[in-house]
Amino acid sequence: MDTSLKHGVGPQRELPDIRVHQLFEDRVRAHPDRIAAVCDGVAWTYDQVNRRANQIAHALLERGVSAEDVVGVHSERHLEWLASVLAVFKAGGVYLPIEPHFPAARISAMLSRSGCRVVLRDDDPVPGHYPTTDPGLAVGAGQLAYLYFTSGSTGEPKGAMCEHAGMLNHILAKIEDLGIEPGQVVAQTAPQCFDISLWQLVAPLLVGAQTLIVPQREILDLERFLDTVVGGGVEVLQVVPSYLEVMLTHLEQRSRTLGRLRCVSVTGEELKSELVNRWFARFPDIALANAYGLTETSDDTNHEVLTGPPDGDRISLGRPIRNVRIYLLDEHGEPVQDGEPGEIVFAGVCVGRGYINDPERTAASFGSDPYRPGERSYRSGDWGRWRPDGKLEFLGRRDAQVKIRGFRIEIGEIENHVLKSSGVRDAAVVVTETPDGEKHLVAYFTGSAEPHQLGPRLAAALPEYMVPHWFERREALPLTGNGKVDRKTLRAQAATLVSAANQAGEPGAPLTPAELRLAEAWADVLKIPVDRITRQDDFLGLGGTSLTAVKVGIALGSAVTLKDLVAHPVLADLALVIERNTTNDAS
Repeated sequence: MDTSLKHGVGPQRELPDIRVHQLFEDRVRAHPDRIAAVCDGVAWTYDQVNRRANQIAHALLERGVSAEDVVGVHSERHLEWLASVLAVFKAGGVYLPIEPHFPAARISAMLSRSGCRVVLRDDDPVPGHYPTTDPGLAVGAGQLAYLYFTSGSTGEPKGAMCEHAGMLNHILAKIEDLGIEPGQVVAQTAPQCFDISLWQLVAPLLVGAQTLIVPQREILDLERFLDTVVGGGVEVLQVVPSYLEVMLTHLEQRSRTLGRLRCVSVTGEELKSELVNRWFARFPDIALANAYGLTETSDDTNHEVLTGPPDGDRISLGRPIRNVRIYLLDEHGEPVQDGEPGEIVFAGVCVGRGYINDPERTAASFGSDPYRPGERSYRSGDWGRWRPDGKLEFLGRRDAQVKIRGFRIEIGEIENHVLKSSGVRDAAVVVTETPDGEKHLVAYFTGSAEPHQLGPRLAAALPEYMVPHWFERREALPLTGNGKVDRKTLRAQAATLVSAANQAGEPGAPLTPAELRLAEAWADVLKIPVDRITRQDDFLGLGGTSLTAVKVGIALGSAVTLKDLVAHPVLADLALVIERNTTNDAS
């Protein structure tokens, strides 16, 4: 191999010829009565999980599921979800996660694109009369294991296909690099549509450890979340950097410890050195693992486990995990010199099969390994460079893809949905960032549609995190000299728009003590001058998100919950809720 590629080769480990569900079955035989998973105070043993998974697997087989048939799991995150995921693997099917709260149009598009044959639903559970014995089907290393849909620039989501060998390699790397051992507890926190949810769910069960499924309502209530992590004895936790920052800010103001927590894996967004320094100043004995990877590469491909503050201003992505190769190539497909920027291209067992029923987009990103003909490679669209210590450094995206709260978003998909709206002639979506690091989507459009009409229309087709906060109508979109939409100008306008929106306000200053208290909390969290916030202002309209709502909850203590804020986003209305809660507490 070319010496210029020496930094891009992960440790070589022989991959056992066994599947994830079979390793779990080995553990069931070794310790059937050990607790495997806990959710909402209910615990299932290894034997209970396996018996239920077997019943569901036999039901799938009776319905005609065979090798590589796609099985949708339309479920909240709970113990039955865990059993269903394992059941799909046992039956030789392909796991397709479907979040129940997703818009019907998006779910329909996922089912259609994937050719899904069977869907398991929470409201239609599998009866308990099916056999509880292991089906014992032969499942090959090269068979498809799962299918995750990511945002697509054409307006249609892309279904990334990953095989059993890639999934197993990644999960074994997680176990190895994060030091997951028998008897430990790993928190399962990620939404089902986020690929990291899978390793969180099943990795502990391959070594005799325990999975603690943390419901979303607790994640959005930070104090309850911390109580669950500490009370559940969690030792390994994974969050996105933006949530870690909220969590750390909360903890910096309190003296509480984090119990048995020893490692926090951070992924989904760039990890900043300032946050790492703050973390180790507060928790010097809890490691941070910076994880990087893509859905198309069986999740994470790089781990950088930090046990103290970084040496420089940037946090590296570390080296490739086991059995992963990374090339940094220039625009001609040639390796760049060490220290020079290049596109991050993946090869090895991690690379998935492409996008399901989508040959055109598969061909655009997947190809042959330039150094090992016959093996697959994946062009990530990310840029990076090799540091002198042989670790990879992330330099950004080369296209219109962005990450918001850890979710990968193609701007083109959002633009296509805006363009489909009645009364819209042309559209462009850009991202702007507030001083506190929160990213917001702003949509510009031409035509007769009213701005206030577009948000609800997109919310019916896209997940909440993909719906722009602001819709601005223009007579025409600005163009560059060659006739393309001038996105640089739009980004500058978006920054001005967000700043002006934060400073503007309708008449009606806060009056009551509760209104004044709320205005101060909003001002602090949203970085808005307090004297610009009015009684009529809407939290979401000012740029609030679920994450900043958590920050408001922290600032106000028990006076208001996230549920209260979502139900009553207008300041004056929410103030009445606070007054009512305070009165009830006093009585």
